[in-house]
Amino acid sequence: MLHLGRGGVRFASSTAAATADTKAAKILDSIIRVNHAGELGADRIYAGQMAVLGKSSVGPTIEHMWDQEKKHREKFEELIRKYRVRPTALLPIWNVAGFVLGAGTALMGEKAAMACTVAVETVIVEHYNDQLRALMEEKNQDDVDQELLETIKKFRDEEQEHHDTGIDLGAEQAPLYDALTKIIKAGCKTAIAISKVV
Repeated sequence: MLHLGRGGVRFASSTAAATADTKAAKILDSIIRVNHAGELGADRIYAGQMAVLGKSSVGPTIEHMWDQEKKHREKFEELIRKYRVRPTALLPIWNVAGFVLGAGTALMGEKAAMACTVAVETVIVEHYNDQLRALMEEKNQDDVDQELLETIKKFRDEEQEHHDTGIDLGAEQAPLYDALTKIIKAGCKTAIAISKVV
């Protein structure tokens, strides 16, 4: 069961719903819902990139990143069941939009695909850092869900690795890099904001 203790969040049972009407429960609910949606979207972006560039020289690199995203998605699917969090109602949209974004930028070329990766991962790393700060601000750290904290830290570091890989593979040389990444970042931030609540 979810408890609020001394300003912190404690999860005493893995089978309890995270829907109690408390601030702590709402934070947990929002974090798991939005991360589940985001990791689904990332999975689909890399699926789209692989559909176009799977046989290219960057195919193995994209596949490696995609494999990590699949594990991220699986973990948040596990957590969404564990804490009985309602998934975002927009999963079907993020599923299609992610694939279209991945495939569409890949059709523009390898560097554009990497620019997409850099843009998405920049937003996700910032998002995960914001979540880590929110969790670390809990007054009693013993009450913070350590599994969730460690999961977010690990995934944040892997997303940063994807970002850096994109830079190394020439993302900044993509045509219209600044405009492309600004549009993708804005889309990601909008998707995050909506998925937290819808």
